[in-house]
Amino acid sequence: MEHPADFAKGLSIGIIMDGNGRWAQKRGLPRTAGHTRGAQVFQDIADYCDELGVASVYFYAFSTENWKRPAEEVGAIMKLFGEYLIKAFDYKKRNNRIVFLGDRTALEPRYQKLMDEIEQGTAHKTGMVLNIAVNYGGRQEILRAAKSLAAEAAAGKLDPESIDEELFASRMYTAGQKDPDLILRPSGEKRLSNFMLWQAAYAELVEMDVLWPDFTREDLDAAIAEFNRRSRRFGGV
Repeated sequence: MEHPADFAKGLSIGIIMDGNGRWAQKRGLPRTAGHTRGAQVFQDIADYCDELGVASVYFYAFSTENWKRPAEEVGAIMKLFGEYLIKAFDYKKRNNRIVFLGDRTALEPRYQKLMDEIEQGTAHKTGMVLNIAVNYGGRQEILRAAKSLAAEAAAGKLDPESIDEELFASRMYTAGQKDPDLILRPSGEKRLSNFMLWQAAYAELVEMDVLWPDFTREDLDAAIAEFNRRSRRFGGV
């Protein structure tokens, strides 16, 4: 019998963790309870991706637009994130490289310090790359890359004619990493919500009508199975 790992090895997967608030509201709980449960699911699915032999996974944890949410909810999310950062040092026992995507300067200095330490402490790892997008926005990422190249060109350090896709990609948060093969969005929504706009050019989009706190390993198996039924032509025939 075929096992999900037979099809998952080497894949790069993007996951938009969506539906925490709705999950809580359906149960008469505060929205923060949904984020707590969603954080637990994040850890389990990250572990499962590693077990399946996934090459890299990109989790969309907090967008640049999420600051617009109620202060209490934002504070709870950041508290959960801080707790994860402390626990992340357990990854010293695993062969995962951890990368944080997004503008971390808006976060508390102690969190920024922990993020730097975790990235540096796992940089030598050769297994799955675990990416966590925090204060991340796809448009902002593209603007950041464009400004970086424009500044070099203005300083005479770069010939504008030399700018190609490879050079542009090297200025993204995901520099040196594989673009996602599929992007998964639970919760029934059918949009990217400013997630990996450059990298998603040829990703297969898989939407599932399950809120993130209810997401299971079996749901990921089903998403990978759906991906493997697709025919990827990359603009060809």
